[in-house]
Amino acid sequence: MLHFPPWKQALVWAICAAGLAFAVPNLFPKASVAGWPSFVPRDQLHLGLDLQGGSHLLLEVDTEQMIKERLENVVDAARQELRTRERIGYSELGVVGREVVVAVLNAADRDRAATAVRGLAVQITSPATGMSTPDIQVTTRPDGRIAVTLTEPAIRERKRAAVDQSIEIVRRRIDQTGVSEPIIARQGEERILIQLPGVDDPDRIKRLLGKTAKMTFHLVDTTTPIDSVRPGREPPGLVLMEADAREARFQSRYLVQKRVMVSGENLTDAQPTFQDGQPVVSFAFDSSGARRFGDVTRENVGRPFAIVLDGKVISAPVIRDAILGGRGIISGSFSVQAAHDLALLLRAGALPAPLKIIEERSVGPGLGADSIRSGLIAGMIGAGGVLGFMFLSYGPLFGGLANLALAINVAMILGVMSALGATLTLPGIAGLVLTIGMAVDANVLIFERIREELRGGKTPIAAIEAGYHRAWTTILDSNLTTLLANALLFQFGAGPVRGFAVVISIGIITSMFTAVVVVRLLTVYWLKRRRLAALAL
Repeated sequence: MLHFPPWKQALVWAICAAGLAFAVPNLFPKASVAGWPSFVPRDQLHLGLDLQGGSHLLLEVDTEQMIKERLENVVDAARQELRTRERIGYSELGVVGREVVVAVLNAADRDRAATAVRGLAVQITSPATGMSTPDIQVTTRPDGRIAVTLTEPAIRERKRAAVDQSIEIVRRRIDQTGVSEPIIARQGEERILIQLPGVDDPDRIKRLLGKTAKMTFHLVDTTTPIDSVRPGREPPGLVLMEADAREARFQSRYLVQKRVMVSGENLTDAQPTFQDGQPVVSFAFDSSGARRFGDVTRENVGRPFAIVLDGKVISAPVIRDAILGGRGIISGSFSVQAAHDLALLLRAGALPAPLKIIEERSVGPGLGADSIRSGLIAGMIGAGGVLGFMFLSYGPLFGGLANLALAINVAMILGVMSALGATLTLPGIAGLVLTIGMAVDANVLIFERIREELRGGKTPIAAIEAGYHRAWTTILDSNLTTLLANALLFQFGAGPVRGFAVVISIGIITSMFTAVVVVRLLTVYWLKRRRLAALAL
């Protein structure tokens, strides 16, 4: 146990030096560290929301709206299928509650109509079983009406997919705003937890997350006087849409075709730019969208073409020429910030369903600074108590070696967390303070074992050898069980609990290294120099 080959000694000191090197950047301001050479460790601890200040949001995915949209799509597809392809007479086609209902005029056509509607199903694959099932169920009521409902497996799978897709799109939107180290995670079945450390404009983030960003292109109807149309009583195939605040200065309402000529799903890029000195947003389509966009603009030169975002017309320019390159411009009296935000939303993609903010909290940087100050005070008091106890209990030699190992241990914890890009939270500070107290447990076990061996009459070298050898099993067992408990906390705990578990887990690993290996190596160095015949401990 006391034999250290030269390569082991070099490895031990190399590990200690690496830990200290990664911890050093935390002693300097971020601005000065950024100018260091690239080969020098520059990573610093990321402070969590409770230490740095920022915004905490809990969002809920409006899956009911997603179900409603699917039913509306079934209505549009059924209308096309029954009227155009099957030529079946029907009436009262529409959404009633959570189902689509249609009355077939001729009883002899009901079975054929039901078969045609059944063909509109989309196959939903379950990730658990890998089996595909249709997402709609078609039944014929006793009164002869045909009812279409979404199946429960389809609803569950659509909800799951909607939340997963929403998390990804929210992450894209937030990443493009420059927020560093955001925490974005699912909470429950339909909720998304977002923590944004250091955010100084939470209202802008809420505006970006509150928009579904579903963009579509529709032809504007110019044959029907818009003043004669009332909401909910539009002519077949048309819908009355409000203009957004910027466009409303020119025209407050537009009567557009329900049919989507081009969808924003075909967008590949969107960038803020300037045209004639005014902020605009340029966009580009993929090959399919470019072809469709070119066909529509070529066939409808001279007609207004409405650009709709989340159900509101943001611009309705007149098509002057065919646009065949798949690129276009959205203008509409944008400010520079508004153009930038719209481009960001379009690049990130449309949310599958609206998001509702159901909880919001803001943490000021002053509160975080107070937490850091309190944590430092608690850490210094705890460290002082531990250092004093070890010094008084085991003397200047062994107590001093244990205290030196404790200092190296704290530095290594900070270094490992910096290298891993971990986030330090207030519970993490609590875990660090607790680790300081726990780190000397191994030294206490070893030193007490050495005392017992010395009382038994063994020489100093034999007592130290036996103390490390016999205490090792106990140290390993106790630390492994604690590490296992913290692994479970990390796996199943929420954000603050996971931060606590990370610090404790790293502390356990580094403390085993410093308390057992580093202190043992320093003891070997001391023994080689002194060669004592007796040892007082």
